[in-house]
Amino acid sequence: MNKNIIRFLVTCFFYCLLGNSNLKSQEIPYKFRNPDLPVNERIENLLGLLTLEEKVGLMMNSSKPVGRLGIPAYDWWNEALHGVARSGKATVFPQAIGMAATWNESGHKQTFDLISDEARAKYNEAIRNGERGRYYGLSFWTPNINIFRDPRWGRGQETYGEDPYLTARLGVAAVRGLQGDDPKYFKTHACAKHFAVHSGPEWNRHSYDATASGRDLWETYLPAFKALVKEANVQEVMCAYNAYEGQPCCGSDRLLTDILRNRWEYKGIVVSDCWAIDDFFRKGHHETHKDAAAAAADAVIHSTDLECGSAYTNLLEAVRQGLISQQQIDISLRRVLRGWFELGMLDPAERLPWSQLPYQIVASKEHVQQALKVARESMTLLKNNGSILPLSKSIKKIAVIGPNAADSVMLWGNYNGTPNSTVTILQGIKNKLPHAEIIYDKGCDWVDPWVRTSLFEGFTSSPKGQKGMKVEFFNNTQLSGSPETTLINTLAIKYNNAGGTALAQGVNLQNTSTRISGVFTAPYTGEIVFKISASDGYVLYVNDKVLLTKKGREASADTEYTMKAEKNKKYNIVLEHKQVGKYVNIDFSVLKKDKADFTNLIKRLKEVDAIVYAGGLSPQLEGEEMPVNADGFRGGDKISIDLPKIQRELLSSLKSTGKPVVFVLCTGSSLALEQDEKNYNALLCAWYGGQEAGTAVADVLFGDYNPAGRLPITFYKSLSQLDNALLKTSDTSRQDFENYSMQGRTYRYMTEKPLYAFGHGLSYSKFNYGEAKLTSGTVKIGNTLNISIPLTNISNNKGEEVVQVYVKRNGDPDAPVKSLKGFKRVAIAAGETKHLDFQLTAEAFEFYDPSKDELGPKAGNYTIMYGGSSNEDRLKSISINVVL
Repeated sequence: MNKNIIRFLVTCFFYCLLGNSNLKSQEIPYKFRNPDLPVNERIENLLGLLTLEEKVGLMMNSSKPVGRLGIPAYDWWNEALHGVARSGKATVFPQAIGMAATWNESGHKQTFDLISDEARAKYNEAIRNGERGRYYGLSFWTPNINIFRDPRWGRGQETYGEDPYLTARLGVAAVRGLQGDDPKYFKTHACAKHFAVHSGPEWNRHSYDATASGRDLWETYLPAFKALVKEANVQEVMCAYNAYEGQPCCGSDRLLTDILRNRWEYKGIVVSDCWAIDDFFRKGHHETHKDAAAAAADAVIHSTDLECGSAYTNLLEAVRQGLISQQQIDISLRRVLRGWFELGMLDPAERLPWSQLPYQIVASKEHVQQALKVARESMTLLKNNGSILPLSKSIKKIAVIGPNAADSVMLWGNYNGTPNSTVTILQGIKNKLPHAEIIYDKGCDWVDPWVRTSLFEGFTSSPKGQKGMKVEFFNNTQLSGSPETTLINTLAIKYNNAGGTALAQGVNLQNTSTRISGVFTAPYTGEIVFKISASDGYVLYVNDKVLLTKKGREASADTEYTMKAEKNKKYNIVLEHKQVGKYVNIDFSVLKKDKADFTNLIKRLKEVDAIVYAGGLSPQLEGEEMPVNADGFRGGDKISIDLPKIQRELLSSLKSTGKPVVFVLCTGSSLALEQDEKNYNALLCAWYGGQEAGTAVADVLFGDYNPAGRLPITFYKSLSQLDNALLKTSDTSRQDFENYSMQGRTYRYMTEKPLYAFGHGLSYSKFNYGEAKLTSGTVKIGNTLNISIPLTNISNNKGEEVVQVYVKRNGDPDAPVKSLKGFKRVAIAAGETKHLDFQLTAEAFEFYDPSKDELGPKAGNYTIMYGGSSNEDRLKSISINVVL
């Protein structure tokens, strides 16, 4: 028999044994299968066995199996922004911007230790069940360490805020928690994204060419990435959609070749954002390359090793055309294969430290408790006039009003998992006050002058079925054959594949169709409203009759159809959608619609002791590439940063009652609230606080938790504070959100006084800062400056303070006004004094050096400022000299 045939049969035999965790390394026919060999030797052995087509198949997120070598399918795409996302149940922690508000570096690492535990447990379960698809792998495309430079950016909620130092410290903690500290294997991969000058605009990110000064590039946009590469050893870096200085970021000489690979000596994987390589050649996008083969070749040559998408299938043609060599492809593939080996995906399970983590730890009691802890720590008290908070738990009658009061999904943020349960703000208050009378009213919607009450609970999936609607997804455009996936949706119908997210597990991104069906029982006699928006087109049937048909642009716009219904009558409802274009969006709801009128509501509130208003925004209003909304939101970004008009009117009406009003603000970004300040006595920013947010809010409102969250972003008085500053920039062609100049943006470059400063946050305790002691008034570059800061709790309440240290370079008009260089969250008992030690290294005195086109330490006079906020009214200062 031919030796090659024998070899093939032996290989197939051992491939069949791969599921056996007791497989011994000496039984494996190829060296790359031997876990005792050095990784480099295993990589080279495997590289030599692969054909060009197999190599290319391993360089896309949906990695193709190599059956003859026993290499299974794998999808590199997974998400864990604030908990493992998109693969069933998981613990849902506060959104990233909320976690940033904790200013707790060690606690952040602990959170991601638990997240990576859940990730490994879910992976173990998936492998046992033969599931190797998207969202079940070990490579997580988080954290998002872009700088939240402008409050209009819809994805700012995914970041750690506006400051490079805070972002770096929390980013390093997240990476260490995800990747673990095992000497041989990574627990998971983390990914620093999106490299590098990327923070909006969302609506034209596939064609946008960002520019930034050398100073802004090195002092603002790059420091966090450098920290994750050099300090945290992050294993993946994701290049962004937009171009930078004329080249797409995934094919950038400046970003990838010069800075990342050469200067920082990064050895890990560069992965493209999803379908970013298509933007190189797609009409209306960057159009920097003539076709897919040229784009794929150039991306790999620039060291984008792994593509999220399928453009790399054109590498075969690129090799044939001589646009790239196999040797150049091998350079990238080596880095990808290293990921396979160092994650242990080709090794026997017993070799891995986490192979025995059981699925039962997912969303376990311990993990939910950590979600509550983080939610509590994220609560940021911005205003407390007259010390109205905390409220008394013996209160007799309280009103809980607002569109976010009873909304659980809003609390999850975006890029989220699905918790077993969620405590809403209303439920948290009810749990806290079991004997009080609680008046609840939604009051209004987020932006709409109509009050829409969901009637979704009236659906069953069949005449005798369970609650909810049946959703059938087909991997064809004709609703033919058996559905690929069938779900029962009990919350709402809201599906989209924006950013490359599949509609459901196993569903293709293109060429799909969806049928949504259920039996609706009318809860009253009167008008019900079907509200629908769906890309490409849809047909709505009621009792087998076509009620509504829309196609093209009309289908994508929100449409409301009113139908008269009879109480207790059943209606068979079917919505059918067939995909035509690349992106799919399906929103369907059944509502009761009433005109917002606060007259009767205000009458109901005459006897209450206090009013809690839960309002603000929602991930439905700010996010990634979302449909354009006429009420101040554009493609996921905001046009206005004001509180929506209808909510402003409701707040004003609530204040007119004369009752104390506490505004619980749910948001992923800062809002311009100066015009609304007169309408509430206290302001608590609860962000999108995750599954335990309601308990955390109630704990703060009623004094069971002393808040210590601090703003990771500036709350501007109005949008004009940004626009006026940007008018002073030299780039007059971009005087709005598209301008990447830091002039006037964030606390580091803002000269006007904001509404609430970066680092601001109140407590139920009071703290006094003593005079700091320095090792010396003169510091030589290379030496460490030691600072000891005495802090005393002068109140009767135990509490936490976030001590912040800022550095200001004097005599340099282009330098930031001040920059955060140290922080510590510390608990202090009533009457206690603690001495907090900080060390400032040479990095604290580094600024842009045009002669080196990089950061470098600068001699000169500096001011060290310290206190509980970036507001200079609350900071003490010391002058020092730095010498070379």
